[in-house]
Amino acid sequence: MSNKETLGTVVSNKMNKTVIVIVKNPTAHKKYGKIINKTNKYYVDDPTNRCNIGDKVKIQETRPLSKNKRWKIIELIKNQ
Repeated sequence: MSNKETLGTVVSNKMNKTVIVIVKNPTAHKKYGKIINKTNKYYVDDPTNRCNIGDKVKIQETRPLSKNKRWKIIELIKNQ
C-alpha cells in the first residue's frame, strides 16, 4: 500500500498544530476541453507550528489523526 503525496499551498494556520492546505488540480472539461482548476482543501498535521500562510508544502496521506485531519507535512518546500 503506497501513501499518496501531493503539493499544495497553506491558506490558514490559525489552529494549533494544524494547517489548511489547498491543492489545485487542473483538469479538462469533458465536453468542451477547457482547462478548469479544481481545488481540494485538506486539514494537515503540523506538530511544530512552523508553516505560515503562502508556504508551499509537500503532504502525505496518513491514518486519521482527528475528525478532519488525514494528512501530514513531509517537507516545507518554500517559505513565503
